[in-house]
Amino acid sequence: MTKIVRVASGQGFWGDSLDAPRQQVEGGPIDYLMLDYLAEVTMSILQKQKERDPAMGYARDFIGAIESVLPGIVERGVKVIANAGGVNPVACAHALIAAIAKAGHAGRVKVGVVTGDDLLPRIDELIAAGHALKHMETGAPLSSVRNRVLSANAYIGSKPIVEALEQGAQIVVTGRSTDTALTMAPLRHEFGWAADNWNQLAAGIVAGHILECGAQSSGGNCLHDWWTIPDLANIGYPIAECQSDGSFVITKHPNTGGRVSVPSVSEQLVYEMGDPHSYITPDVVADFTSIHVAQDGANRVRVHGITGGPATPFLKVSIAYRAGFKAVGSLVYSWPDAMEKAEAANRILRERLDRLGLKFDQILSEFVGANATHGHLSGDGRDAPEVQFRIGVRGEDRASVERFTREIAPLVLNGPPSVTGFAGGRPKVEEVIAYWPALIDKQVVTTQVEVMS
Repeated sequence: MTKIVRVASGQGFWGDSLDAPRQQVEGGPIDYLMLDYLAEVTMSILQKQKERDPAMGYARDFIGAIESVLPGIVERGVKVIANAGGVNPVACAHALIAAIAKAGHAGRVKVGVVTGDDLLPRIDELIAAGHALKHMETGAPLSSVRNRVLSANAYIGSKPIVEALEQGAQIVVTGRSTDTALTMAPLRHEFGWAADNWNQLAAGIVAGHILECGAQSSGGNCLHDWWTIPDLANIGYPIAECQSDGSFVITKHPNTGGRVSVPSVSEQLVYEMGDPHSYITPDVVADFTSIHVAQDGANRVRVHGITGGPATPFLKVSIAYRAGFKAVGSLVYSWPDAMEKAEAANRILRERLDRLGLKFDQILSEFVGANATHGHLSGDGRDAPEVQFRIGVRGEDRASVERFTREIAPLVLNGPPSVTGFAGGRPKVEEVIAYWPALIDKQVVTTQVEVMS
């Protein structure tokens, strides 16, 4: 009988449905539960949390998710792979072990933790050794913003996760692994795919890419006939039923909402797509033009024919750095002449800011309801019944941004008439965290695996 490994997606980002992990574990047979928590901005948020409290820096929702599924994974032997460790995977693992013990399962669930992706402590060493960590778009060296760097994490692949599974871990926690590695690793472990089985590895990457955004591949956020997709309030998260040859079927548990279809899977496949011939990961380069997708019954899509080639000698590094401050505020103006009033408010406010001599790198105004997002929605927007005037500033001078936040409210009484909403009160000054993508030689990034219970 052909061996099938079932990998279920239970999170597509930090903040996704709290019920999804339990639904996946209890809704039907699965072998692995993968939970994807990280995005580029998430890493910087977690690093700031760790700066305030050295015991933090991981996705705390993950602990609750495991608590909700713990009886099921203990009883059924389901294994969990998650990148919830963020910038502090060791602290995450210790918090997880404490929660397992509190639930009465001490010693029954081994936890593997993967480290080595965090390059922040090594930045100066790496730059001194000739690793410029140039910005992938501008070519600027990281040294140009070195004193503002907040976090730096290499995207690691599936190999250390496989090592943790081979050492008996039932739950594996990583830092900044690639999203696709969370699915690839169980398949490499179960099927014994070699490091140069390019086609199978590419298939694992494609399966992981389809699962990584949670319910986005099972009917959520789906453009095709979205109004006909049933019971989104009870949407089922996707499951990949995988075989050793690299073919797999995307499905979901019965009696759940949503829809697994060729359009829903295809829309996810082109998510974050660059060159479709070369989807680059630390494990393999997958050719997305080789993918064959076909309906295989109700809520079943078969994916096969995937090819791949050797990985590059580099890893991508996700770097976040401090880039000044921002604030955004808004006022709503009503009919008649809503657009004219909003434009006047914009003009008046800008004149006042200029008179005060405030320093900004950028001032951006939008007129929501008349010309935001899709340009002018109806003629020139003059007949809009209401318009939200939204204005934001950004700059290095915090004092200027702070003063800007005090100049919007006065418009309620000393500007154009018919303000109907001062949304959210005085705007808050927020620190701008910018993204710096770079590449680094794989040889200088070494991962470590520890299994504890």
